[in-house]
Amino acid sequence: MSAHPRTELESALAACKGSFLSVGFFSFFVNLLMLVPSFYMLQVYDRAVVSASLSTLLMLTLIMLLLMVTMGGLEWVRSRIMVRISTRLDTLLGQRLFDASFKQALNTGGMNATAQPLSDLNALRQFLTGNGLFAFFDTPWIPIYLAVMFIFHPWYGWMGVLSAVFLGVLAFVNEKLTRAPLQAANREQMAATAFTNKSLRNAEVVESMGMLASLRQRWNGQTHKVLTLQSLASDRATTISAVSRTFRQIVQSLVLGLGAYLAINHEISSGLMIAGSILLGRALAPIDQLIGVWKGFLGARSQYARLHELLVKIAAEPERMSLPAPEGAIRVEGLSVAPPHGGKPIIRGVDFQVSAGEVVGIIGPSGAGKSTLARALLGVWPSQAGTVRLDGADISQWRRDELGQYIGYLPQDIELFEGSISQNISRFGPADAPAVVAAARMAGVHELVLQLPDGYDTVIGANGGGLSGGQRQRIGLARALYGEPRLVVLDEPNSNLDDAGEKMLAEALQKLRQSRATVFVITHRSGVLAQVDKLLVLNQGELSLFGPRDKVLARLQGVTPAIHPASAIQP
Repeated sequence: MSAHPRTELESALAACKGSFLSVGFFSFFVNLLMLVPSFYMLQVYDRAVVSASLSTLLMLTLIMLLLMVTMGGLEWVRSRIMVRISTRLDTLLGQRLFDASFKQALNTGGMNATAQPLSDLNALRQFLTGNGLFAFFDTPWIPIYLAVMFIFHPWYGWMGVLSAVFLGVLAFVNEKLTRAPLQAANREQMAATAFTNKSLRNAEVVESMGMLASLRQRWNGQTHKVLTLQSLASDRATTISAVSRTFRQIVQSLVLGLGAYLAINHEISSGLMIAGSILLGRALAPIDQLIGVWKGFLGARSQYARLHELLVKIAAEPERMSLPAPEGAIRVEGLSVAPPHGGKPIIRGVDFQVSAGEVVGIIGPSGAGKSTLARALLGVWPSQAGTVRLDGADISQWRRDELGQYIGYLPQDIELFEGSISQNISRFGPADAPAVVAAARMAGVHELVLQLPDGYDTVIGANGGGLSGGQRQRIGLARALYGEPRLVVLDEPNSNLDDAGEKMLAEALQKLRQSRATVFVITHRSGVLAQVDKLLVLNQGELSLFGPRDKVLARLQGVTPAIHPASAIQP
């Protein structure tokens, strides 16, 4: 039976295996050199003090300083290696997680639009570069330290074992008591953050309808849950940490008393009395450190689990062979489409064919599935059944990064990106100034842009701050028309346009027809229908009528909205 294939996260960590081994190698010498203070004290008391030899004391001190400086250098080296590991993980996974986050938002219709995976990767990197991880490299040395204590004296060894067991139990209890509330707090925090972001994006609606107090109350409730859970976990962790520190201080004092007792009875030397206390502190330090960093470790474990789940659920896009530049012919075969986040199909059993260069109007009552059909034509929403073919190829077979330059899309909700107007029009690719101006002219926004303080270099916010709805729509239209698109889908392109804007839109459609681009225009306003070649009528998710514009309009005069059986009109 073959082994389960590695996930991308596991492969990324495996790629860093050599670096982790290097950290372990340096940790070996760091922990070996941790024994230096104990043996230095042993030699000082048993040799230099007894012999009253200053030269011996000087040589021992010089050797100790050399070894401790070496230990400091090794600790610095292993810290730098961990920094390199975190950077490499970001290099290996950053772009993939960015794409997966985008794909997750796309697959859920924006319901799970979040940058949490990138935040998780950053937090995981920070944990790897912190000192907490070194506790896991130092913990395997506890038995070695205890073995040396047994060599000093069996009572030392047993005292160290009992102390280590007690602290180990505390670490286990700490994990059991804090894991559940911390995980719940993280879930509530992510939900509160998502709710806050959505509220901020709709600030105008909130302000205009006086919703702020109600939303604030809900936010307070979510935040209170987070604080309660975090406080519960912190109280438990702080209590256990305090018990751990107090116990360590007590046991290190007791081991001095034990050493004094053994020295009085001439079972050990005075040097071993001091060395044993130092060594016990060194043996227990990793466990105490683990208790202190356990909260960070639990967070890192949750972050790893979320990243692992996302990368498994959202598979990487397979490499596809490049196809020739499309001409724009569309064939829809038995198409049924449901929202990506699930539910009943919105459009069902749709069939039609459009030749390259035709302009098609899509009309129908609200909720008929017009925007859903637009998303399916672009390959944004996958089909439950049937196929959308562009030049004979399934739209999903095209390489999206290559097809995108031949696609123009204007959605109902215009979203501009933070950057200059020229960057928004050129889709943040290498800007072709003449093409940017040409697209702006077609969209009727060129003169407006020239009147802005910095023209095409004017920087706008993500919400198109300072621009009216009509101006944002025209810039969005210019973005859709940029380059030489072969397939253009315009969803309510005239919803925010005045009469002058309607005229510019009509001229743009004429130019698109002249360029042999295939255009789909969704509209509720009849003015733009004069520019279309064919009409497609949707009703309750089904194709009601399709054919030449004038024939469909003639048929519509005798068809009420309640009539929806499919009836295609051939040219």
